[in-house]
Amino acid sequence: MMMRRSIRSGLASCALMATGAAGLVGAASAEPIEFFQVEGVTYDSSVPAPEEVIGWGVGDRPVRHDQLVDYLSQVANGSDRISIETIGYTHEHRPILFFVVTSPENHARIDEIRAAHLASLSPDAPASEGPAVIWLNYGVHGAESAGMDASIPTLYHLAAAQGDEIEATLDNSVILITAIFNPDGHSRRINHVETFGGDVRTTDPDHEQHNLWTAARTNHYWFDLNRQWLLQTQPESQAWLEQWHEWKPQVSADFHEMGTESTFYFHPGEPLRRNPLIPEQARELTLGIARHHISFLDSEARLYTSEEGFDNFYVGKGSTYPQVNGSLGILFEIGAARGGLIEAERGLVSHGDNVRTHFRTSLTTIAGGLAGRNEISAYQRAFFANSMEAAARDRDRGFVFTAEGDPARANMFVDLLNRHDIRVNRLARDVRSNGRTYSADDSFVVALAQPQYTMIRSLFDRVTSFEENVFYDVSGWTLPLAYDLDYAALGRNWSADLVGAEAEPAALAAVAPPRSNYGYVLRWSDYYAPRGLYRLLDADIRVRVATEPTTIATHLGATAFGPGAVFVPLIGQEADNDTIHQMVSTIAREDGVSVHAVTSGSTAAGSPDLGDGNGFRAVRRPEILVLFDDGLASYDAGEIWHQLDHRMQMPVTLRRKNELGGMDWSRYTHLIIVGGGNTSLSDRTTERVNQWIREDGGVLVTMRQASRMAQAAFLGMEAADDDEEDDSDTATERRNYADMGVDDAEHVIGGAIFQTDLDPSNPIGFGYADRDLPVHRNTSFTLQRPEGNPFAVVAEYTDEPLLSGYASQRRQDEIAGTPAIIAQRHGRGTVIMFADNPAFRATFRGTERAFMNAIFFGGLIDRPFGDYEEE
Repeated sequence: MMMRRSIRSGLASCALMATGAAGLVGAASAEPIEFFQVEGVTYDSSVPAPEEVIGWGVGDRPVRHDQLVDYLSQVANGSDRISIETIGYTHEHRPILFFVVTSPENHARIDEIRAAHLASLSPDAPASEGPAVIWLNYGVHGAESAGMDASIPTLYHLAAAQGDEIEATLDNSVILITAIFNPDGHSRRINHVETFGGDVRTTDPDHEQHNLWTAARTNHYWFDLNRQWLLQTQPESQAWLEQWHEWKPQVSADFHEMGTESTFYFHPGEPLRRNPLIPEQARELTLGIARHHISFLDSEARLYTSEEGFDNFYVGKGSTYPQVNGSLGILFEIGAARGGLIEAERGLVSHGDNVRTHFRTSLTTIAGGLAGRNEISAYQRAFFANSMEAAARDRDRGFVFTAEGDPARANMFVDLLNRHDIRVNRLARDVRSNGRTYSADDSFVVALAQPQYTMIRSLFDRVTSFEENVFYDVSGWTLPLAYDLDYAALGRNWSADLVGAEAEPAALAAVAPPRSNYGYVLRWSDYYAPRGLYRLLDADIRVRVATEPTTIATHLGATAFGPGAVFVPLIGQEADNDTIHQMVSTIAREDGVSVHAVTSGSTAAGSPDLGDGNGFRAVRRPEILVLFDDGLASYDAGEIWHQLDHRMQMPVTLRRKNELGGMDWSRYTHLIIVGGGNTSLSDRTTERVNQWIREDGGVLVTMRQASRMAQAAFLGMEAADDDEEDDSDTATERRNYADMGVDDAEHVIGGAIFQTDLDPSNPIGFGYADRDLPVHRNTSFTLQRPEGNPFAVVAEYTDEPLLSGYASQRRQDEIAGTPAIIAQRHGRGTVIMFADNPAFRATFRGTERAFMNAIFFGGLIDRPFGDYEEE
């Protein structure tokens, strides 16, 4: 062992002194700029090298985000080839930089070039003879350091390289670079590597410095930003997608890292695992560009793969999204050096060498895009022309959608479509489709006859049959279902007079109510009503919540409200009337919640009066503890954190699952445990949590695997095995070993949308307009139905539950009719169990409401009459 460590240290020391290029592929660590410079190219010495600004070469130490910004800004500001713009900020307020690289002559008319390029994509428009438009994005995953630091030599080269070749490249192309996509995750990586780094390189893969993959991969709220091209819930993705559609590049390259033992990968990817909306020609043109990568990689005898392992199916990834938007999307993956220099079966893997490989394939991407410029340009133009032709042939002419009683949710969907460059119009007159009348007052239409036809189909279609059942990511992403919208295709009932004014995201504000001498009522169906309710509770305003439909006398007359309506009485408050009116007015203006001034405590016949203690019940301010780490899924925990903290502006206490000793449980009203590979609690913690629920009245909210754990640990219900199947009389059928991967995936639910039947009279169902609730599902286990309590199942999967995505028939049959949401009393407290993640990727706006109901109304769950469990 001592000899081996000495060799490792010696190699690291040699790498620190290295000045060559290809000759030190295996051992390179810290490198001066000469290591990255292309052989035979002269460089302008007035352009600063990274080590002159940062203080060390790429690969010596991590480059902090502020250092990266400083260096790239200096290079850009000193070059007439590069313009720089800050296009957005992260949650932690770090800037996202966008660079446009082209010749000085092109810069002088850059707006004209962009306009001409976009105009050429319109049907019947002449082809543009302008420069090729090529997009390079770096650093979407914070742990993947080579994908970030490759921006350094790339921009240096484009600024400093001299000669006919670079001049021709700049004359004939506009190169768009985003550096970097994920500054917050990148910064976590830097902190980790620096914290566990030392004077001597430790290349042992078990060293903590190399253990940073998950923690640094995501953004501030632990979202995987490479799933956000489609979903658009995070500020980073919103910033870069706006720029992408401002240009609609012809080629888009996305640089990543993968497991250390892997070599190097580049698209086109698995031939059969391609989204059917992507034309086959896209693959052929990507293969043409791939030959340029191969030429470089072969020249250095590097190992690589190109058509295995990665698919082009889920359209929300950085390499697939461009392909359903007329561009060529290219994924690059390289075996990670983790902390900077790490042992692998294939030898030492170094950060400096990985950066160099991504840099050189950035150049081959540009070269390949230019070499196929005419064909790629013609393909892009044909893509949009074919989209218009397909729209003309489609028996559907458009879609209509609404979110009745929740304009904010409809507004969010309009905003999402606009971000994807999809035109949305207001519905000009009422229309009936699929047995429902869509009102012009609150409905929108999306015409299919527009250039984004392919993208519209991708978002709205329900696909449940697939050529293959192996998916790198989710298989179902029908976004109107995720938003729990009522929507329908319009075919024979389509007419031009349905299309009203073009819709843009409206201001969230609702009209503030007039002053009342009695009280105010907040409509619970509005998306941000929970945020408004928390404002009131946090200000110690007493409120009462309707537990059944009611009609209340308001300033607008007799007004109907559904269960969950929040009544704010003026009597009995410590705050004066002016303060309360100001607060409810703020809720209307800033949260978009419909607020009504109450004129009388007497309600319509059949409705409980406002003083009825059963019809209107008090709720308390939630104090929320969310567990994470120690086997819990960080994505799930981050999505819950984001929903509560960022969207609803509610404080959240985050605590590692294995660090719960010595806590003051009396301060918390809610404990949230998300799913994951290990959701179990220690025996001591289980006992304390059980006591907290039963005796202190705590509300436990669990999701996915944690719900199965809760049934066993707290409710005494043993879980069935995931793959329990009676095959005792069936001999194992012989199969070819090569089929193992496909067979293993057959019954995996990677991510599909299922239909559930929801009880809207249950407090967890308050605020819903109907019983249909689509849910996202990516697990195969089922929850047990509680015995002796017929009211505990809030939502259950329908008999034919699959709405969109892949699930084998066996899994569909197993899941059909089982509970999706359970809420039941446990002593003085409540246990609420979701079979799925209700806040999946911050996109399932429908199930997010059920989760918020669990937070505010979990204490309203009653025990059935005759259930005398000791409290």
